[in-house]
Amino acid sequence: MQALTLETGAEARVRNPDGPLAAVLVNGGTARRLPGTWSATSEWLAGRLAPRFPTIAFVEVRYRVKSWHELDSCVEDGSAALDAVARRAILVGFSMGGAVAIGVSGDSRVGAVLGLAPWIPPQLPLEALAGKRFDVVHGAWDRWFPGIPGVSPEHSRSAYERARAAGAEGTYTLVSRGLHGVALRRRGRLVTLPAAGRWLVPTAAALERFAA
Repeated sequence: MQALTLETGAEARVRNPDGPLAAVLVNGGTARRLPGTWSATSEWLAGRLAPRFPTIAFVEVRYRVKSWHELDSCVEDGSAALDAVARRAILVGFSMGGAVAIGVSGDSRVGAVLGLAPWIPPQLPLEALAGKRFDVVHGAWDRWFPGIPGVSPEHSRSAYERARAAGAEGTYTLVSRGLHGVALRRRGRLVTLPAAGRWLVPTAAALERFAA
């Protein structure tokens, strides 16, 4: 795995660094302004999908600060990752990363956006998705509870419909019994969530369409 320090000071790590295409994976965040961490969901998916897609460089981004109150900073980090790999890319945004991916999607190198349980606030402009592919995968049981992060499927479905109205094409997939993402990190180790495997099929399908 290749490690990168981005121009913004954020970090990235890359599987399949020689692939002619790229999947830039951007993470979720919190209300608190905390130092960035590696996404358990992004790591779980990249670890399983990179061997299946050797022509795609899987680029996981660790923000400088992971907070939706620092969304512009996170978008800058995502854009810096795109600059670092300098190739045609699909943006894969988990949770708050959905908003980050859309913030970067106006770049001409972005061919598609995949939202995984994406948080996309109603005031976020979606015009940059016009003419591009925008697919969403969301866990049916995903919810926000006090002290437990989550995004409801109704939230992402509303954003998906707004994106379609703005000129995007895509699919919306609800994962039966799926929660918020596919993995958590505990004591430095990945813990797989229930129904995690069901996310792989629609995620792989989005990558196949992008790489075709």
